[in-house]
Amino acid sequence: MNSLPLKYVLDSNVFMEASRRYYPFDFAKPFWNGLLSFSKDGLLCSIDKVLYEIKEGNDELKNWAETEYVNYFQSTKVENVFKAYSSLVPWAQTQSQYVQIAKDIFMEKDNADTWVLAFALATDLTVVTHEVFDPNIKKRIPIPNVCLAFDIDYCDTFEMLRRLQFSF
Repeated sequence: MNSLPLKYVLDSNVFMEASRRYYPFDFAKPFWNGLLSFSKDGLLCSIDKVLYEIKEGNDELKNWAETEYVNYFQSTKVENVFKAYSSLVPWAQTQSQYVQIAKDIFMEKDNADTWVLAFALATDLTVVTHEVFDPNIKKRIPIPNVCLAFDIDYCDTFEMLRRLQFSF
């Protein structure tokens, strides 16, 4: 068992689902403070492409991300992330399971999912997402499907919180 703490990179849906559904800012401040605390401790981060997606909303999440969490969105404009990204794109192109539009979306230059995966692959982080593995899906390429193909650890928000021993 690894004695070092696990480190996580958060997908867009971790923030968006939490703020819109089960951990809204008006009554679940401990969750958001927990994300900040774990990030300050070097256990969590996200990426610039996720911040761009969050900024598309004009809501409390956008405000929080731009003021409170902004320092924990890591740049994807680094060599090792580009190298990892360059291994994901050819893989997607060769997958006969997915329709072409799914491959095209996966390979869009600003697709946060692909960059989250590249960042995790380059930095050996666990991806936190609410997407689920689906061996039969054709219309999109889910993060967990790629994680399994590239041996990237992944989990959902609740599992991450359990692993970090978070409690309200």
